[in-house]
Formats: sequence, structure tokens, C-alpha cells
Amino acid sequence: MKSFKLIIFILVIFLKTGNVLSDENIFHVNNVKISNKKFNKKDLSANQAIRAGFKELINRILLQEDKKKLSNLNLKDIKNLVTYYQITNKNKKEIEDNLAYNIQFDKEKLHDLFYRLNISYADISNQEIYILPILKKQNQNYIFNQNYFYSSWSSSKSNELLQFVLPLENIEIIQKVNSNQQDLLGLNLNDIFREYKENNLALVIIEDNGFNKEKIFLKTKISGKNISKNIIVERLKLTREEFYKKIIVLVQREILNLVKSRNLIDIRTPSFLNVKFNLDKKNNLVILNSTLKNIDSIENIFVQELNNDHVLLKIKYLGKLNKIIRQLKNKDIILEQVSDQWSLKII
Repeated sequence: MKSFKLIIFILVIFLKTGNVLSDENIFHVNNVKISNKKFNKKDLSANQAIRAGFKELINRILLQEDKKKLSNLNLKDIKNLVTYYQITNKNKKEIEDNLAYNIQFDKEKLHDLFYRLNISYADISNQEIYILPILKKQNQNYIFNQNYFYSSWSSSKSNELLQFVLPLENIEIIQKVNSNQQDLLGLNLNDIFREYKENNLALVIIEDNGFNKEKIFLKTKISGKNISKNIIVERLKLTREEFYKKIIVLVQREILNLVKSRNLIDIRTPSFLNVKFNLDKKNNLVILNSTLKNIDSIENIFVQELNNDHVLLKIKYLGKLNKIIRQLKNKDIILEQVSDQWSLKII
């Protein structure tokens, strides 16, 4: 009788489908602000918030070429993708000027839409990228001092999806750059960012020769893969500062696209993982279930076998296994392979 109750308990837990709603959900858009003076009716402001929230979502998770596939969606189509929305203002003074909305888009409906339109989306879990911009002008390399790009890079508001981190002025970096003056692209990223070599890295070399078109050399390591790219930027009739600001915007946009392309999830090609979980504590199964269902990359969980000692699960997931391993570890759950058997363990 006791075993029968345990089996029923396990089945009830894992038959509850769907992800827990949380701020970590990539389909959750927070703090969408709409002018309350322009839209004095809540239904009008809500419609505007949903439009703005959807635009923010697709800018965050889609590549540039895939955004165009959604250009024909009307408001009715977009509203159908919403699970819920809520106004988050806490006092009347805030509401007088702006209404702030949190919007939750439906994962299953978005997956269905992306599947039909053959769209892959990016799940960027590591938003930090360590970057060193070097200005090359009149055969001189400017690294920290007299380098507009180093002093102004962080102040640019053109990209809020990635956090660009610049190294502090360092004599070792200066020496490495000076010793490679004739071949800056030959610089080793791991040497430049010695303390952060496990992170996303970028070296940007900006040439300013006074030409109408200038070259930007981009050397990156994104999600462990080395990617290099050249960018041509037209000066047009811009002032020097306007031109430099344009370069920062274009380079940040290109880096974001590279990060997205290395973190794409293809709805059409899910993977499956068989795992064993030992039932050694009273509530650990509940904890495991709630954690798994709070990870967007995990599509479904199937019970393959169960008894008093353990349960065997088949996990259907999207994207790369390494990402799920990292996500689980961040939530104090270890996924590891021992003797050809994958197992889950709560720390």
C-alpha cells in the first residue's frame, strides 16, 4: 500500500506540466513603461504595452533576419501569445505619468509559432562579455589613454542585452599589445583576459586613417568558440565623435548577433536524456520537479520507471546539454554521467 501511494505521488508530480512563472523566464518581459497621458484608458495602454513588450522580446531572442518573419503579426495575433500581464506601479504619483507592465508570453504558443515559421531563438544565460577596444591611428595604438572607445564604451546605451566589461588599465596588457604592434589580431584573448578566459571575450581593433570607409577588426571567443570578423563602416558627413559613436553601436550589435548565434535553440530538433534520481529524502522529488519545470530549455519530463529507491526520467530538452548542466548547477542540482548512466543529485 505504501509503495502504491508513492507511485501515485510521483505520477501526480510529473503529470503537472508547464513552467513555473518567474522573472528568470526568458519569455517574461518586465517594466514595460507606457505614457498614461497619451493612453488614458487602461485597455489602450495595455495594448500598447503588449506591442512594446513583444518587440522587446523578439529583439532579445531573435536574430535580425528572423525578426522580419514576424513583421506581419497584428495586435490580435500578439495578444494571443500572452499568458498574462500586470500593472506594477505601487503609488498614484507613478501612475499619473507612466504605467509599468510585466508581461508573460506563452512558451508553448511561441514554440508553435517559431516551429511553423522555422525560427530558432537565442537563450542567452551569460550576458557578460569582456571587451578591449584598441584605437589604431597614425601608426599608433591607443589602449587606455587617448582612446575614445575605451572611455566611452560603457556609457553607450545602444545595447542593454549584454553587459560589456572593460579591463582596468594594466601594464601587462600594454606590454602584450606593444609586443604585437604589427599583428594585433595575433594577440591571444586568453592572455589579454587571463582572469576571465572562461567568459565571452572580444578584442576590437578600430582603424582611423581618415578615409571615407574604415575597417574594424573583431576577434571574439563566444561560448568557447573563436570567431573573427571584419566590419566596414562608412564615415559619411559625420563628425569624429558621431562616427566613433556609430562604430560602437555597430560593433555592439554585431557582437550581440554572434552571442545569439552561439546560443540558438531549434524547436524542430529536440534532444532526449535518460536520467536516474535516487529517492533518498522526503521532499527532494518535489524540489527536483519544480526546478526542472522552471528551466525554459526543458520541454517535458516523462517517468520511465519508478520504485521505492529511485525514479528513471526521460527529459526532453532544447539547445545544448552543457547549458542545462550549468542552469541546474546554478540551482544546486548536479547532472553528471557515471558509468554510462546520467544521474541527478540535489546538493
